[in-house]
Amino acid sequence: MYSYYNNDTILYLDGEYLKATAATTDLFGQSLHYGYAVFEGIRAYKTANGEVKVFKAKEHFDRLKRSCELIHIPYNFDNDELIAACYKVLEMNNMEEAYIRPLVFCPPNMTLKAASKSNILICAWEWGAYLGEKLLRIMTSSFERPNPKAFQIESKSAGLYVNSILASQEAKQKGYDEALLLDMNGNVAEGPGANIFFEKDGKIFTPPPGNILPGITRATVIELCHELQIPLEEKLFTIDELKQADAAFFCGTAAEVVGLESIDGQTFAKPWASSLGKVLQQAYKAKVLEKTFQREAQLA
Repeated sequence: MYSYYNNDTILYLDGEYLKATAATTDLFGQSLHYGYAVFEGIRAYKTANGEVKVFKAKEHFDRLKRSCELIHIPYNFDNDELIAACYKVLEMNNMEEAYIRPLVFCPPNMTLKAASKSNILICAWEWGAYLGEKLLRIMTSSFERPNPKAFQIESKSAGLYVNSILASQEAKQKGYDEALLLDMNGNVAEGPGANIFFEKDGKIFTPPPGNILPGITRATVIELCHELQIPLEEKLFTIDELKQADAAFFCGTAAEVVGLESIDGQTFAKPWASSLGKVLQQAYKAKVLEKTFQREAQLA
């Protein structure tokens, strides 16, 4: 089992820096009993000039605040202070490249009323690409993404990830690497913890906001498409349309950009090495490391 901390690990809890082994929480907390919490996944990288940078820290903490607002969790924190705390946690744990987890959770409350106060945790651990480096064999899950009329789908809420666990576990039990979930209308939505893009005839496609969590890595990939003059369209599409794609990939903070080998056993037509997804994968890595990226050199 992966160890996320040891006896020396330091975390941030409600304005204090504590050893992870000394930090405690209340077993009657509303978050523990009802999944009433929100979180972020953020990565820090050692950039090309040797500095440690938290990638898109502002965007992540803005989304953390927005997630709380969407499900009525009080957010009485200063995001600039929280970003500084991320860097302090990295420094105190001697980490240069790490995955950072802010979590806003709620105190004891056994009713179904909104919380009147909240707590914040920031911890970090060293973590490679969440889905690995190899191309993924994915399957269409029997589980759907929750209907947006039943939940604030754009809130990165802890309880919502039970849906992700069910889909991912189903895929692994059937011998696949990961799942792909559809929305309630049968359109492709996203992976359990990643957004999806596909390539067809020199153009990139991805589902629009509405039935997905619009990821920050997703937004970065869209930015890169504009920068590299790769045509991109946000549109609804079915699993059958995806199976006719030339290539496809997942993206997310934990996964970064990872290519797909097949969907439901059907491989994609174009080799990953010559796909636009591969270009975007390397452009993304260059961006987070603050390196210069030249598409021409990549394709040579």
